[in-house]
Amino acid sequence: MTQRVLRADAGGLCTLTLNRPDKRNALDTEAFEALDAHLGALECATASVGCVVLRGAGECFCAGADLKGIGQPTGHPPAYKPQVIERLGRLPQPVIAAVHGICYTGGLELALACDFIVADASARFADTHGKWGLVGAWGMAERLPRRIGVPAAKRMMMTGSVVTAAAAESIGLVDLLAPAGTLEAVLEGFVRELLANSWHTNFAAKRMMLEADGLPLAQALARGHYCHPGHAPDQRERVAAFKRE
Repeated sequence: MTQRVLRADAGGLCTLTLNRPDKRNALDTEAFEALDAHLGALECATASVGCVVLRGAGECFCAGADLKGIGQPTGHPPAYKPQVIERLGRLPQPVIAAVHGICYTGGLELALACDFIVADASARFADTHGKWGLVGAWGMAERLPRRIGVPAAKRMMMTGSVVTAAAAESIGLVDLLAPAGTLEAVLEGFVRELLANSWHTNFAAKRMMLEADGLPLAQALARGHYCHPGHAPDQRERVAAFKRE
C-alpha cells in the first residue's frame, strides 16, 4: 500500500488522511488504491472502530482529481474510482469529512460521500468540472442536489463559483462550521458524541437509511419492520445505568 492515505486509530476513532500535501492532495490512482485498501479493512473493523474521519494533510482537504492523470491508463476498469467513493459512502461506521482550505471538484465528491461535513472557517467549496470541460463521474450530479437542493446544486455545477464556509453552512452543505482556529475542538466534540452513542444503533441507522433511500414510504416501513436488526448487545446495561441515575 502506498502512503497516499495514512491511517491512525485511537479510542474507537479511525482517521484517514489524504497525504499528498505538495499536490494539495490531488487524487491520483495510487490515492484511490490506498483509500480502497483502508476501506476494505474498515468494513471488517466494526468491533474496534465506531467512527471514521477523512481529512487532508497540509494546507487543504483536497483540490480534486489529478488532472495530469486524466486519460492515462490506470490498470483498473473505468468504474473503479466511483466505486471506491461509493464504498466510502457505504462504510458501516459514520464518516466525517473534516474540511479545511479548498475542497474542490473530486475532493467535493469525496466529501459528499461522507455522512457529515465539518468545516473550518477557511474552507472553500467548488465544482470546477466545467472549467476543464469535464463532467463529474464520481457522484457530483447525484449527491450534491440531494444535499443542498437542485437550484443551489445547479448554480455550483454550472458556474464553478467558490462557496465560502459560511455560505456552505447556510445552504446545508456543511453540517458543523468551526470558527477560525477551532476545527480540532469542534471535531473532537462531535466525534465524542458519536462514539458515546450505541455503535450498534449508529451502524443500524445508517444502514437502514441507505436501504430505504428511494423507496416509497410504505415499502421503506415494511423493510424496516421485517429487516429490523434488533437492539444493541448492551441495551439492558444502558437502560439499567439510566435507572440508577
